[in-house]
Amino acid sequence: VQLQASGGGLVQAGGSLRLSCAASGLTFSNYNMGWFRQAPGKEREFVGAIRRSDSNPIYADSVKDRFTISRDIAKKTVYLQMNRLKSEDTAVYYCAADRGIILTTVRSPHAYGYWGQGTQVTVSS
Repeated sequence: VQLQASGGGLVQAGGSLRLSCAASGLTFSNYNMGWFRQAPGKEREFVGAIRRSDSNPIYADSVKDRFTISRDIAKKTVYLQMNRLKSEDTAVYYCAADRGIILTTVRSPHAYGYWGQGTQVTVSS
């Protein structure tokens, strides 16, 4: 399984970015996909996820109503649309995948067995 995240960059506060995570080596529809981020000196934190059994994404409170997760099963790609970006959104963003995620573990990075390499998002104030 390989996950390739892309789309990061430098953006001004209030702007938007769309991250992509292209998956290979897996049956995409069988996998739960998550987005996490890690700022310098901080632990990796949950951003959002879309489970294989439920197309309704789950979001961290800090990004709810600003970020949107979607997926294209045919392209084996999951997206993270980030709007109204804030300086505190600055971090390396990672996509992750696993088959065995349940609702009680979806927010834990330890529940995901496969990770992309990360893409830097920098929001200038």
